[in-house]
Amino acid sequence: MAIRFLIRVLAIMTLAYLMLPLIVIIGASLTTSEFLAFPPQGLTLRWYEVVVLDPTYVDSFVTSAILAMLATLVAVALAVPAALAIARHDFPGKAAFSSLLLSPLVLPHLVLGAALLQFGSSIGLVRNFSALLVGHVVIVTPFVLRTVLPLLSREQQTLEEASRDLGADAFTTFFLVTLPQIRSGIISGAIFAFITSFINVELSIFNTTASLNTIPVQLFNYVQYSVDPTIAAVSAATILAAVVAIIVLDLTVGLDFLSENE
Repeated sequence: MAIRFLIRVLAIMTLAYLMLPLIVIIGASLTTSEFLAFPPQGLTLRWYEVVVLDPTYVDSFVTSAILAMLATLVAVALAVPAALAIARHDFPGKAAFSSLLLSPLVLPHLVLGAALLQFGSSIGLVRNFSALLVGHVVIVTPFVLRTVLPLLSREQQTLEEASRDLGADAFTTFFLVTLPQIRSGIISGAIFAFITSFINVELSIFNTTASLNTIPVQLFNYVQYSVDPTIAAVSAATILAAVVAIIVLDLTVGLDFLSENE
């Protein structure tokens, strides 16, 4: 009992330690001072008003949300067939193909961004939304691939073969047999992909412009010249958006479903 109690205390202390930076950010966003301060010197929503009334922040936030959503959808569309090909078939260069798809997990995003910028400039795909999307798809696709691959087990392949033997075609087998088995991996990978895309700075900075900016790059540029509670307000709004997304996900899909199927 004593050991279990100590474990619980340690877990609570760890969670509190992890939550502390978030509390500091939210508190600093409510301060009435002209500089970042915690505890806040008074309470005001002035800095949130500054963010909402500044079209550059609003446009950057919308751009990041749309970019992350599209990159995640494309990553799922690419990673699932790739995972099926790797798990179900043997072909020359299979190991190299798998390593190539997973390589963005270990390569620095700065290196990828510079490489994509150099390649994109040769074909005219540079400093626009399409260039950003291509780069983000490259870095987030491995997350979906890594979460889907372990779920494509030999036992599941047996179920797929049984479905085909009973007369189901490939599409019916995928949607009624394969997809339910890998759904938790797709959702988990999509969450990681969306977050990675939304917060990315290193790769995004190579293809952003004054009129096309993501919120992380916007903040990165802003803190070079000014540090005021506006930064905290934007960060707090991002935290709130993440909390809302988690709640919606829990109500629609169910986070307990993800944990039970891992």
